[in-house]
Amino acid sequence: MKNKNSFHPEVLKRVGTKIIDDVFSDEISIFKPKFEVDYEAYLERLWKANPAIHTILKSASDLESARDGMFSYLEIAERKIFDVDNDLHILEKATVREGIRVFKSIIGPVNEYRTSVSALEILWRLAQNKREELATEVSVGFLLEFINLFRSVIGKSNIYLENNEVKKHIPDFLKMEGLEASRARSGILDDFGSTVKKYFKKFPSGLEEEVVTWRKENKARILRYFGGSNRDWNDYQWHLKNVISDSKPLLDLIELTNDQKASIEKAKKNKIPFGITPYYLSLMDSNISIGYDHAVRAQVIPPKEYVDTMSEHKQDRDILFDFMGEHDTSPVDLITRRYPFIAILKPFNTCSQICIYCQRNWEIERVLDPKALASKEKIEEALAWLDEHKSIGDILITGGDPMVMKDSQIEETLDVLAQKKHIYRIRLGTRTPVVLPMRWTENLLKLVSRYHQPPKLEIAVVTHFEHSYEITPESLKTIQNIRKLGISVYNQVVYTIENSRRFEMAKLRWDLKSIGVDPYYTFNMKGKEETKRYMVPIARILQERKEEARLLPGLDRTDEPVFNVPKLGKNHLRSWQDHRLVMILPNGSRVYEFHPWEKNITPIPPYNYIDVPIYEYLEELAARGENIRDYRTIWNYY
Repeated sequence: MKNKNSFHPEVLKRVGTKIIDDVFSDEISIFKPKFEVDYEAYLERLWKANPAIHTILKSASDLESARDGMFSYLEIAERKIFDVDNDLHILEKATVREGIRVFKSIIGPVNEYRTSVSALEILWRLAQNKREELATEVSVGFLLEFINLFRSVIGKSNIYLENNEVKKHIPDFLKMEGLEASRARSGILDDFGSTVKKYFKKFPSGLEEEVVTWRKENKARILRYFGGSNRDWNDYQWHLKNVISDSKPLLDLIELTNDQKASIEKAKKNKIPFGITPYYLSLMDSNISIGYDHAVRAQVIPPKEYVDTMSEHKQDRDILFDFMGEHDTSPVDLITRRYPFIAILKPFNTCSQICIYCQRNWEIERVLDPKALASKEKIEEALAWLDEHKSIGDILITGGDPMVMKDSQIEETLDVLAQKKHIYRIRLGTRTPVVLPMRWTENLLKLVSRYHQPPKLEIAVVTHFEHSYEITPESLKTIQNIRKLGISVYNQVVYTIENSRRFEMAKLRWDLKSIGVDPYYTFNMKGKEETKRYMVPIARILQERKEEARLLPGLDRTDEPVFNVPKLGKNHLRSWQDHRLVMILPNGSRVYEFHPWEKNITPIPPYNYIDVPIYEYLEELAARGENIRDYRTIWNYY
């Protein structure tokens, strides 16, 4: 390795605002501000986690000797799990195999070359006590990743809280037969079910009686403020006319922090898109201390980091923030294409309100921008382009939010698409059922239903509920009205810090099915610098799918966790063969190599992605009052 992969002297010096331990011990320590992190304690724990590895690294004369020693050690460890006298539980053996595979990948020279980082070199220099040769700070997050990896390769992951009883244990119900076995098994399942229900109580939906009462009060207060009536409330145009685009109405109607007020005002000053419908405002708790509306607020009230970054890059944001590389996947204006049978059509470039982490925040100029509708010529050109590409049969109309267009404009677009014989499905991508349910008037429902003519042409609605707290009697009514037309409604949710607590997403799936919405995709947050604070490690998505969603009935967990590979498209995160962990960075970030959907079909290059550190995510959960032991298995999801 070249010197670019060496690291710097300040390894064990960092001042932290809070710190947690390795989440497997009984105590969780959160230090007060400005206390120094005890790196020596973490290093001691690292070497105790696997003394054999410590010995190999400490005795190696150079990096390549350390590498040879580690590969030999891992190969022996892998063979040991197949020994007849290996008394590890068979499930722990599976954990060992996965840990070894990951470890081999991390210490592979090719991955060091591709990422310009050598985690093995860091470990070797730490073991050699050559900290002065390290060229960058090494975080607690890095040490914790390897504490857990060191443990996993020797069968001490603590997933099953190993002891002699567990190693040999066979559950009682498997020793029984018939009714006795059935009742014993049922008791275990009752325990699982009651545990889930306890978590569910933490996340009320907007259909619960107490919440409905609060929101009636919110509605009355908002109507008084804007001088509206109950009739106005049911008129979507009234809501569009009164969309909130500065801080004053919010300050007058709900409690804001000083930081939130400052961010909104800076966003307004720097012409960063910001807007909230009166209806969506009614979903916010009047007092911050209530706290159920955290996910609602987080979607529309911009944090300081977001506003600062967007302000700094006003001139080049259309390139810098285009994470999905739509500039390079748009063969003609208004069209995006990444798959053989699907194309995206974007005729309308704004929404009734602005989501902070919007994938297309780089091209939305302002809320309800009067120039948002593409010119007739551009729309016609895009629609004509589809005639030249007849393999495309599924059109997703999105933007912006196309259902904010006038009925006549929606009708014109659907008319042209419906006449193309190769088009068999039109998807309407819209958040109006969530943020403006009264938009689905009787006239709009009739209009859309005219084009729904299975099997010739299917109309489907794809929406975006982010949290159970957004589900209301109004959204229920709208969804049911759409479903009565025979039109399916699907939900794409973005997995963020605001909906990633234990069973928070499972509760959303449960509530969505109750109103007639099918969970469709759970999206990993786009790796956009301006919305980094919203991001959740990929390991948490995988953990959620296995340990929480898996407990629900199949009809409630119909969504698929995916990572959107820039320029290429979706990578299914449950598919081990389509992604792999290739490096741990000094700050604790994992580097993943993602393979495209075209794998095994045509040779498309993979994509390397730097994830957010698990350690930092757990710190944030701890700061929000979460019991971090609930998440202790997260390190073993790759």
